[in-house]
Amino acid sequence: MPVDHTKAYDDTNILARVLRGELPSKPVLETEHSLAIHDINPQAPIHVLVMPKGAYVSWDDFSARASDAEIADFTRAIGEAARQVGASAQGYRVLANTGKRAHQEIPHLHVHIFGGQPLGPMLAR
Repeated sequence: MPVDHTKAYDDTNILARVLRGELPSKPVLETEHSLAIHDINPQAPIHVLVMPKGAYVSWDDFSARASDAEIADFTRAIGEAARQVGASAQGYRVLANTGKRAHQEIPHLHVHIFGGQPLGPMLAR
């Protein structure tokens, strides 16, 4: 049975509040459907969050419900944000957490762009 992702979206989450301009952010890039900002608690010298402007809980939700225009815009915004902060010249990692087991803390789809230092292995064993 398909999951109704819209019931899980909480429009009081921190990223929804950033998108509405209720909380300050340091923007990297804004497009018609996406916003990229510097993370307020960076885990690497380069740490940017890229999010769609629509009310999507996770990558699963976004890939199931977003329009082709939103998907294309979001994908391009990730690459452009990486270029704008200088991550693409040295290599970077893109990470999206989906669900509790992946440690998703904010119920609004966002990807992390990490760079500016060697990042080590993908997962600790």
